[in-house]
Amino acid sequence: MAQKISTADLSDIELIELYPKLLQELKTRGIIRTNNLIGELGEYLAANAYLKNPKLPNLQLNIKSTKNIDATSNKGERYAIKATSGNGTGVFASLPTEDDGKVYFEYLILVLFNKDYSLQAIYELTWDQFVQYRRMKPPENKWNLPITLAVKQIAKKIN
Repeated sequence: MAQKISTADLSDIELIELYPKLLQELKTRGIIRTNNLIGELGEYLAANAYLKNPKLPNLQLNIKSTKNIDATSNKGERYAIKATSGNGTGVFASLPTEDDGKVYFEYLILVLFNKDYSLQAIYELTWDQFVQYRRMKPPENKWNLPITLAVKQIAKKIN
């Protein structure tokens, strides 16, 4: 049986030193691949949610340097995955600011965390739905997606 760690009993330094150990263990288990904890947890949770639902395609997480695409389905469909605990996604850094008519991914998966980083919900949007609701985010001058009630209502709720 695993020994439980009481974080309240740890000194400040011991608590700080726990974080890199946690990251390393998550990497060892294949849960994350980089130090981008929230983004990587979002990808892991999304892929697992799709794997557990027989009505959804299985997703294969892409290598970490793939532009715009975080996963590919067993049908060849491209998925971007964004995780957030706020009211909007991070920016889509590789998408052009001008509409060039190209589809850069078929689906966007939104992994929403509560403020304590527990999973709140997972949503799926099509490329067209993303384009309809995306907004230019200053000062980066890149696209992001505000997480509004309208976005949640049009999206497919995965869990």
